[in-house]
Amino acid sequence: MKILKLLFCLIFISCSSGRVLPKMVSKPIEFNDERKELSLKYLDEHYGIKKDVPEIEPKMIVIHWTEIKTLQESFDTFKPVHLSEKRNDIQSAGKLNVSAHYLVDRDGTIYRLMPETLMARHVIGLNHLAIGIENVGGTVETPLTDAQLKSNVFLVKYLSKKHPVEYVIGHYEYTLFIDHPFWLEKDNSYRTKKVDPGLKFMEELRRETKNLNLRPLPGN
Repeated sequence: MKILKLLFCLIFISCSSGRVLPKMVSKPIEFNDERKELSLKYLDEHYGIKKDVPEIEPKMIVIHWTEIKTLQESFDTFKPVHLSEKRNDIQSAGKLNVSAHYLVDRDGTIYRLMPETLMARHVIGLNHLAIGIENVGGTVETPLTDAQLKSNVFLVKYLSKKHPVEYVIGHYEYTLFIDHPFWLEKDNSYRTKKVDPGLKFMEELRRETKNLNLRPLPGN
C-alpha cells in the first residue's frame, strides 16, 4: 500500500510538472533456493554477516553500465544463478552470479529484476547495503542515452523516498569507501577497476538530484 501511495504521488508530481514518467516493467531474474543460499554464503564469506534471509537495508545506490549492446543480452547475463565462466576476474570470489535490482534500457524503460531489499552482487565491498541500477550499453556503439539519464534520475528520487539512502555513486567510485564504515569486504585482494557509468553521466545525475541533499563522497 505504501509503495502504491508513493507511486501515485510521483505520478501526480510528474503530471503536474508536465513530465512523463518512464515506463516500469517487472522482469525478474532467477532467485530460487540455490541463489538464496549462494547469497547467504556471499554475505558470510565477504562481510561476516550471518542471516537466514539475504535481506539488506539499502543505504546506497550504485549506478552501472552493462557494457553489453542489447537489453536481452544484458538480462541474460544477470538471470542465471551461477556466475559465467567468462568472468575469470571474479571467479575466485564465489559462484553467485552478478545481478542488479534494476536494468534500464536505452529507450529509458526500467526493468525491475529483483526486490530492492534482497542482496544483489554488483559492487565489491558494499552489496550488503547497496541497490544496483544497471544501464544497457556503455560501448562505443551504444553510449548511454538521455532517456537513460532521465530514468536514473527518476529511480534515484523514487528509491530515496522509499529507503534511507545516504549515497549515490558511480561504480567507478566504489573504492572511495574502502576505509568507510560501510565497507565490509574481508578479502583484500578482491578488487576490480571500473569506469562505469562514466564521469559525465554521474555529473549530470548529481546535478538533477542535488535537491535530495545526499551525503558527499568520502574525502570530499
